[in-house]
Amino acid sequence: MSQTQKTNWGQFIPLVTVFFFWGFVAASNDILIPVFKKAFDLSQGESQLVSLAFYIAYTVGSIIYMIVSVIMGKDLVNKLGYKNSLSLGLLVSALGTLLFIPAVNLESFPLMLSGLFTVGLGFSLQQTVANPLAIALGDPKTGSQRLTLAGGINNFGTTIGPLIVAYAIFGNAENASSTLSIESVKIPYLCLGLAFLLVAIFLKFSALPSHPKQEEDTIDDSVVIKDRSSALKYPQLILGMIAIFLYVGVEVSTASNLPDYMEKELGFSISQVAPYVSLYWASMMIGRWGGAAEAFGLDKTKTLILKFVAPFLAFGVFLFVNHLAGHDLKPFYFYAVFILLLIIADISTKGNPARMVLTFSILGIIALLIGMNTSGIVSVYAITSVGLFCSTLWPGIFALAIKGLGKNTSQGSSFLIMMIMGGGVMSFLQGLLADATSIHLSYIVGVFCFSYLAFYAIISPIILKNQGIDLSEVKSEGGH
Repeated sequence: MSQTQKTNWGQFIPLVTVFFFWGFVAASNDILIPVFKKAFDLSQGESQLVSLAFYIAYTVGSIIYMIVSVIMGKDLVNKLGYKNSLSLGLLVSALGTLLFIPAVNLESFPLMLSGLFTVGLGFSLQQTVANPLAIALGDPKTGSQRLTLAGGINNFGTTIGPLIVAYAIFGNAENASSTLSIESVKIPYLCLGLAFLLVAIFLKFSALPSHPKQEEDTIDDSVVIKDRSSALKYPQLILGMIAIFLYVGVEVSTASNLPDYMEKELGFSISQVAPYVSLYWASMMIGRWGGAAEAFGLDKTKTLILKFVAPFLAFGVFLFVNHLAGHDLKPFYFYAVFILLLIIADISTKGNPARMVLTFSILGIIALLIGMNTSGIVSVYAITSVGLFCSTLWPGIFALAIKGLGKNTSQGSSFLIMMIMGGGVMSFLQGLLADATSIHLSYIVGVFCFSYLAFYAIISPIILKNQGIDLSEVKSEGGH
């Protein structure tokens, strides 16, 4: 594939619609957790079953994908085609939203979890297809920047998802109802199911390729592992799977335990927590919009300007949607300082994915330690800033993990998607730790996750260099 090939925007734009939905549902779960906790009288650990059910579906979906591929004797996605696979995943997710009807009518927590699990099953297939496809739709050297840009669209969904679901349940900020009604959960998720169906039809007739060209593996076979029969033969993938597990774990557990912390220790009501949950996920959007600057093929000066402008533009989107929701914006203006820190750190990584993962993992550790050792709004700012430092870890880890896999890239992608279950597992573990100790201390779970990511950032370039891949020669390969 030519290194000067431009991004195919006619195909890329329809693709990012699915990224939006992943974010909308994932962040909305953070509003459902405290609602279900009160409505069904759950402990903090039990309430985190919402995250566990949703994210464990990614692993189950990946296992089903591999079993079906073995039975068929051919990779399922390659058999159905990328476009058909995306549409099928959306239809499965739409079926999951229908389970909210009997779940609400019977006031059944297990059925609620079943609905979220089924939605996650559909997302598993979508993610297996969409992540490598985003990388393939253009110059491979800017593939991870396209993935970052798609992640920015994902986080537009995470920003407005909590606000819309909170509005559906509680009403607007000025007239927020203190009465929790499980019935009010049904309508937004049925509307979401209809949207899944419409997008499935849209993608079916879009310009997306059914079998995109993959980057050719041109690495010298004399320095690469000889047995390439499986993606699991590559240590960068094995360690990358653990990295994805812990990355999604810290990303999700940080946000999903935030409402309980703010309610118990700071005296916020559940409805008042929504803009702060929105800020956390908006932080992901802020970082990813800046990290996608290279994907537009601009010269160095314009790219640098965009790295400063795009994050603050994303912050403006957050402020605007919260203004529409009737929330007081004054507490959020100071957050611009954290955004400036993000931009400076971003520029210092010079597009190297390993350096980016290391830099932002260290910043994530510092943010959580500050959050654990302070109180009030300072701790809230510190915890929400974790979203900034998580923002481009996914494309950075993903790029490192599948680098050099060649024909095994799709299989490797499936293994990585399987590890998204970390979001549910680590959230559940943090919830149990919070019940046993305190919600403040429970954030040590995130510190552990970031520590491993720092290790992966150090070890992966060494592994790749032994395979003849020098990351210093690919400065634009990272998510930032």
